[in-house]
Amino acid sequence: MERKNQLTIWYWVAVIGLLIGMQYYLLSSHVTTIPYSDFKTLLAAGKVTQATVSQGTINAQVDVTGTKDLLPAHEYQSLMSTPATSGPQMRQIVTDRVDDPQLTAELQAAHVRYSGAAESPWLRMLIGWVVPIALIVLLWSWLMRRGAGAGPGLMMGVGQSKAKLYTESKTGVRFADVAGIDEAKQELEEVVQFLRNPERFRGLGGKIPKGVLIVGAPGTGKTLLAKAVAGEAGVPFLSISGSEFVEMFVGVGAARVRDLFAQAQQRAPCIIFIDELDALGKARGISGITGNDEREQTLNQLLVQMDGFDSQSGVIILAATNRPEILDPALLRPGRFDRHVAIDRPDIKGREAILKVHAKNVVLSPEVDLAVVAAKTPGFAGADLANIVNEAALHAARENKKAVEPKDFDEAIDRVIAGLEKRNRVMNAKEKETVAYHEAGHAVVAENRAHADRVNKISIIPRGIGALGYTQQLPTEDRYLLKRSELLDRLDVLLGGRVAEELVYGDVSTGAQDDLQRATDMARHMVTQYGMSERLGQVAFDTMRSGPFLTVPQAPQQMNYSEETARIIDEEVGRLIKDAHDRVAQTLTEEREVLEALARLLLEKEVVDRASLDALLREHRNASSVAAAAAPSGELTPAAPLGPRARRSG
Repeated sequence: MERKNQLTIWYWVAVIGLLIGMQYYLLSSHVTTIPYSDFKTLLAAGKVTQATVSQGTINAQVDVTGTKDLLPAHEYQSLMSTPATSGPQMRQIVTDRVDDPQLTAELQAAHVRYSGAAESPWLRMLIGWVVPIALIVLLWSWLMRRGAGAGPGLMMGVGQSKAKLYTESKTGVRFADVAGIDEAKQELEEVVQFLRNPERFRGLGGKIPKGVLIVGAPGTGKTLLAKAVAGEAGVPFLSISGSEFVEMFVGVGAARVRDLFAQAQQRAPCIIFIDELDALGKARGISGITGNDEREQTLNQLLVQMDGFDSQSGVIILAATNRPEILDPALLRPGRFDRHVAIDRPDIKGREAILKVHAKNVVLSPEVDLAVVAAKTPGFAGADLANIVNEAALHAARENKKAVEPKDFDEAIDRVIAGLEKRNRVMNAKEKETVAYHEAGHAVVAENRAHADRVNKISIIPRGIGALGYTQQLPTEDRYLLKRSELLDRLDVLLGGRVAEELVYGDVSTGAQDDLQRATDMARHMVTQYGMSERLGQVAFDTMRSGPFLTVPQAPQQMNYSEETARIIDEEVGRLIKDAHDRVAQTLTEEREVLEALARLLLEKEVVDRASLDALLREHRNASSVAAAAAPSGELTPAAPLGPRARRSG
């Protein structure tokens, strides 16, 4: 006998046993059955209060008070164990009816309320057995029809694929809705052309790639691009996440992979899209935990299905991930994911195009220039830009404006970068002054470095969780390479706030924690990764390799260099930080007047934009020029007297 039939037989045996148990529980657990003679004894003693007489049985309600001596011990115990009915001493009993002509007279004599009931054994059987069995048969038939053709592994839908099916109308995404990634769209146009006109490729003997792997940073539009391919091709789109394959049950993931490909074959031509492929396709053996066997079996099934898959059937497999470095090499070989499409963060032109797409349904003021907004958002992905447009619209609505203005976009950018503005946070005057000098130090150093990004805004308004102020710098253009001199200038800017506190107060605060962390990381990268240390030479020592699109914490690895080299690395990192500190201290000492003036302006206005900063710098440069011209030839211009804050620093 087949295993499937054996399971069916045992299923019905279990169902019948369950019904018998339910019948016994429902009919026997709440009613005590006693002999007819004991019923007559209770009736004669006046303990029966109500009775229902049917053709075969008598159901009665009795008062158990004082019945211990009237009934056998086991019947009395059984009677007391049943639940009470209308009162604490009332119990329900049942007895088989005997042909007793005197029963009616005895009931009347005992003043018992009694009634008759027409009982049909067929009705009792129908309610107790036929109806439950019929319901179970219908449920069983529905489950079998639902799992028909999917195999016993899909019983109860556990092994069925959880892929969501989108038709052309439901997808609703076209290539026109995808901006800023033109090269990626061109790579996928061949896939669309194959799905639209496969004979054009088959006639020349060409084969479309079986699979296309889309890689990129989070928010760059990988899923959106896959939906656009389905929308342009006008074919069904089966979408599923890599994490939805693996469950706690052994074999479920492999069954879902088989079911997914079976559904795709039935709907061909179509597209299978697996999002977050790294949850399923992580390299085998990357973890020694035996609990990963189920995931590896699911991956093996995916490899088998893709290897035996006919690319001419009109089914294209798309997958997206932001961690391609951890994928199994067997997934990336030709014949599976043949084509790799990399999506990078958009450049300034791409950001402007993305902003135009998301701003189509937003009422913009004529003063809004999306090119300027794009210039203010370097390094932003498509999802970040969509969030900025939405935040700008929400801010304009809160201000009861009729259109979104440039100020709303500036506020949205600040909110995304630094967090929510917290003007109600209570800060004492000393802390606020310290923050003002700290941010002024960053800005003054940035303005005195040729390779530093221009300062766009300075604020001492608290934002987010721990940001008490910030200095916003905007690059003049997108950069992909940085020279050593540019890195050193950026290092100086990071230390500007800390050194400003030292010069003004002769003490430092905890506000430079993030600056010091970033400066240390930059200096260490210069030494260990970029070969920018003359003492160590052009050698890379850092073996920690983060992903190209997603930086994740990694366990510390064993050093591949000696302890002496490690000591030299630490010394070189410290030297870079110390040299930067000395350069910044010299700059801020020379620009002390500008530092003081900018700090006072920040305390007065809280936010200083680029125009106000330029006006302040012009004023002090003109004053310096006048003082230099008035000084006698060959003599140095004396430094301006320091203010009260400078005198307090000693």
